[in-house]
Amino acid sequence: MSEEELTQFRAENIGIIFQQFHLMTHLNALENVSLPLEMNHQQDALELAEKALEQVGLGSRMDHFPHQLSGGECQRVAIARAIVIRPALLLADEPSGNLDHDTGEQVADLLFDLVGRTGMTMVLVTHNSELALRCSKQLTLSQGLLQ
Repeated sequence: MSEEELTQFRAENIGIIFQQFHLMTHLNALENVSLPLEMNHQQDALELAEKALEQVGLGSRMDHFPHQLSGGECQRVAIARAIVIRPALLLADEPSGNLDHDTGEQVADLLFDLVGRTGMTMVLVTHNSELALRCSKQLTLSQGLLQ
């Protein structure tokens, strides 16, 4: 594949949830979630973004900007942004790392529920052993070796 084809493949098939959210501060929740769809010239981007926000329980917070949302809400916006493209593969980097224990568990429940309902594959990176045990397979990175 050419570099352009690889970029397009990633944009259409891989969703990424970052530990630090990486939301665009000048965009509201709906705009943050619709952005990857709009970049792919999806006609019904706003409608799909609304559905994704409703899926993560933020239907009433669509017009709020990141600074108006809690950490857990920002993470749910980031999850909605990652799943709105309906990826085959979801990469989650410490998705609960910046959250308090209860909110982290809610976000984890949401992720595992979404993966179960949609059939997407999730690769989850975490230091949280309880969260890792919820995965069907666990690998440990120790001293540069994957075990």
